[in-house]
Amino acid sequence: MKHEIVIRDLEDLGRAAQAFLKEIGENTLVAFYAPMGAGKTTFATAVCKALGVEEDAISSPTFAIVNEYRGYEGRPIYHFDFYRIENPAEALDIGLYDYLDSGCLCLMEWPENVETLLPEETIEVHIAVQPDGSRLVEWED
Repeated sequence: MKHEIVIRDLEDLGRAAQAFLKEIGENTLVAFYAPMGAGKTTFATAVCKALGVEEDAISSPTFAIVNEYRGYEGRPIYHFDFYRIENPAEALDIGLYDYLDSGCLCLMEWPENVETLLPEETIEVHIAVQPDGSRLVEWED
């Protein structure tokens, strides 16, 4: 089934994040595909906020590769940025499968760099900038 969410502007992020979480249901592996500047980190931040993570605790994991947050339920939320990963072995070195097998929500940016390691059940979410500046978030399950 194909899913689409339009994010009209920054003020619309909260609604879009709530709708996204409702639609992905129990799925925990989410890979965000989008060009630089399309809003991967911004949307991942909105999803974390919707789960109760304090906004000032959320940052891009570009240099750390993975950040761990805790939301309302106290369960970890893992936010990955694989932009600086040059080969899959580097992801294995940080214990990627431990995170992916944890059953916790894993939000992954730049998954192209570790695609061969991602489980089949990973949701591939594509974010596209529209001519009017809105964002189209699409995925299939």
